[in-house]
Amino acid sequence: MRGKLFFGWMVFLFFWIRPMEAKEDMRNALNQKEQNIVGIAMYAARGDMPELRTALSAGLDAGLSVNEIKEILVQLYAYCGFPRSLNALGNFMTLVRERAAKGISDAAGKLPGPLPSGKSIEFGTANQTRLCGGPVKGELFEFAPAIDEYLKAHLFGDIFGRDNLDWRTREIATVAALGAMDGVESQLSSHIAIAQRNGVTDAQIRDILELVKRHAPSIFPRGEENTAYARYFSGKSYLAPLTKDKRLNVPMANVTFEPGCRNNWHRHTGGQLLIAVGGVGFYQERGKEARKLLPGDVVEIPPDVDHWHGAAPDKWFAHLAIECNPGTNQNTWLEPVSDAEYKNATSGK
Repeated sequence: MRGKLFFGWMVFLFFWIRPMEAKEDMRNALNQKEQNIVGIAMYAARGDMPELRTALSAGLDAGLSVNEIKEILVQLYAYCGFPRSLNALGNFMTLVRERAAKGISDAAGKLPGPLPSGKSIEFGTANQTRLCGGPVKGELFEFAPAIDEYLKAHLFGDIFGRDNLDWRTREIATVAALGAMDGVESQLSSHIAIAQRNGVTDAQIRDILELVKRHAPSIFPRGEENTAYARYFSGKSYLAPLTKDKRLNVPMANVTFEPGCRNNWHRHTGGQLLIAVGGVGFYQERGKEARKLLPGDVVEIPPDVDHWHGAAPDKWFAHLAIECNPGTNQNTWLEPVSDAEYKNATSGK
């Protein structure tokens, strides 16, 4: 809880405390490749392999090279541990091989050159000093000098000494990864300052924090694959009933959609409430523009209105579905949402 409050406070600071500066540097917001780096880093740090695969594909499609992405995932082991890093690299290896088998030629990219001459502890200490703007000392490092040596020699020497990814890009990935994790408030604050010192603008910090916040996972269970209603969905979905006591008369379930999944056009005689709780989705009523849904958005669906809802083409999505007037409410399933209808609704045009 303390971590979530801290993260909320960081978002508040960067979105509200300096509005005039924000207007001036919005032109320096993250570009598409950098947004993809944020997605890769945060999903790797969370260990969310399905979303990471989507982010990795998007990153390759946006022009990130294979070696750039590998370098990001290797670096992240220093912040989120070997298990998350190894799993992410395994996920990426499988994806690269599958794309190659389909004839997709992804740019290999630059390999790192030789490390600077001398000992890692020496040039690592110099790198750390440059990154932070001065020597880094503290009681913790006096209490545990080994961790100070490992940080200087390995993280800031062996890793930050590799030249196929610049320090600014490394800090974008680091801030995204730390922002996606609980219990690392001090490190997040420190790396925001380091990122700013190394060329990441206030607008770009806001972008990173907003992307991490926007794509936070649902706190509700995903449940089992929704096989009972699969014939009414284009793509795979999952269903987790949340209320069991029928005396409460409030049927509610968490529905999770894989990227691109949506349900058929349908209507409810008693209406329905949707509360978006994770990812990015869309809702559309017949004859109206589609509405993009982010966590916290509420949709009030009137009785007998034809509509559909589902995930964005490249993002998972989860919402709570609350049945209104359950004693008399009946659901009528209609035709599938065509690919053309879905593309038009989600293209942003």
